[in-house]
Amino acid sequence: MATTPAPDAAPTIAIVDYGMGNRRSVEKSLQRVGARTVMTRDPEALQAADGLLLPGVGAFPAAMRTIRELDLDVVLRERAAAGIPLFGSCMGMQLLFEESEEHGGAEGLGLLRGSVRRLQAGGLNLPHIGWNEVRWLREHPLNEGLPDPTHLYHVHTFAPHPTDEDAVLGVAEYGETFATVVAQGNIYGAQSHPEKSSTHGLGLLANFTKRCAQVIA
Repeated sequence: MATTPAPDAAPTIAIVDYGMGNRRSVEKSLQRVGARTVMTRDPEALQAADGLLLPGVGAFPAAMRTIRELDLDVVLRERAAAGIPLFGSCMGMQLLFEESEEHGGAEGLGLLRGSVRRLQAGGLNLPHIGWNEVRWLREHPLNEGLPDPTHLYHVHTFAPHPTDEDAVLGVAEYGETFATVVAQGNIYGAQSHPEKSSTHGLGLLANFTKRCAQVIA
């Protein structure tokens, strides 16, 4: 697992509070790996943070509708363009992409190129629920210190299909091979639930926290 930042260097990570996602569990996990946290939908607080974490549980169209109603899409795009680290967790990762076919389709944040599609599970039960092996395609600061493969806990029916192959950091298998961890520039995401993935999930969040700490170094 990545080292925990020293208290005086601990970054503030804002958990985007739009009403969907395991926000409290994510908050506690980030605090365990040394981050200061604020759970907020206030634009000024989001602007002031050293990093942003976008959680998500539920349906993509409903999530994006709420995010737009709160004008959070504008803030997220502005902070991403400014180079602030942004991590999408579970459905939050899906929202980073251009569009989803879920429930008739909806546009996403467009921070990563590609679409979100229903898993081609080949007769396996959906949603996909449980631990899965994540195979790393390359070394990256986000997977530093994690084993290959890494076991992470998933709950999902849809998965992203990135247009840019170099955005895919980790893949898993469930009927088909799907992208489950992405990293491109300052944009990161995990289809799994890091906050439910024990030591390895904490390691992923610790590495993200370390990236956020570099903003204030």
